[in-house]
Amino acid sequence: MPHSDPKTLVSTTWLAEHLKDPDLRLIDASWYLPDMNRDAKAEYLAGHIAGARFVDIDDVSDARSSLPHMLPPAEKFMSRMRALGVGDGHQVVIYDGSGLFSAPRLWWMFKYFGQNKVAVLDGGLPKWKAEKRPTTTEPPVIRDRHMVVVEQSDLLRNVTQVASSSKLGDHTIIDARSGLRFRGEAPEPRAGLRVGHIPNARNVPFGSLLQADSTMKHPGELRLIFEAAGVDLTKPAITSCGSGVTAAILSLALERIGAKHALFDGSWAEWGMYGDLKVATGEA
Repeated sequence: MPHSDPKTLVSTTWLAEHLKDPDLRLIDASWYLPDMNRDAKAEYLAGHIAGARFVDIDDVSDARSSLPHMLPPAEKFMSRMRALGVGDGHQVVIYDGSGLFSAPRLWWMFKYFGQNKVAVLDGGLPKWKAEKRPTTTEPPVIRDRHMVVVEQSDLLRNVTQVASSSKLGDHTIIDARSGLRFRGEAPEPRAGLRVGHIPNARNVPFGSLLQADSTMKHPGELRLIFEAAGVDLTKPAITSCGSGVTAAILSLALERIGAKHALFDGSWAEWGMYGDLKVATGEA
């Protein structure tokens, strides 16, 4: 697979070459954990890649759910994107201010809602800036564009489905959290959650898939990392993490290597909350 693939991951060079394409739609999907002490919207206003719209993944989420940033209803996703002038026929490129952290979550949401011409910017805004490429404070010009949504339910798993797969072993469950959290040796950042992991899950911390500059490792390396963690790539995978954000990094990596995947949207925020769901600790 070429390094730049408009359906998964594109390089800064690719974006620079296509930045003025009439059907390119660029999105800044920066989002940070509270302990990062960063304000994504303020950083966007202070400087972004020309033409980029800002999307807060907490704003494009299911407000009815008590769980964090759950997948929104189709109508909400459509209306939010239409208001940004993003719709059918557009090539969407998503980046974030960490390098490669929250952008894959929005990439996965686009995929779920049936939009396939969508990619993540490899290395994100930090790589763009490191290469001395320009940013601007100018707001993008928005033109309304309709979006047809066709939900791809095979890309999503709920807690009942994950519990079944944990017992039956018909999917490989992959957890993107740190080894310490996976093994139950560190507390969860969200209060009230148990520690440990879903029984029979495998641990692939999302950072292990990235290079020092936050670009994603090449497909051959990705495959070896998953296999070394005990992931059976002949089975479909279910990706999980703390709250469904970094699980999408695993999903993007699995898409890069042609593996079948779905995302557990509730992730540990949901599994760790219910006392009747079994929890494993220690190594997988």
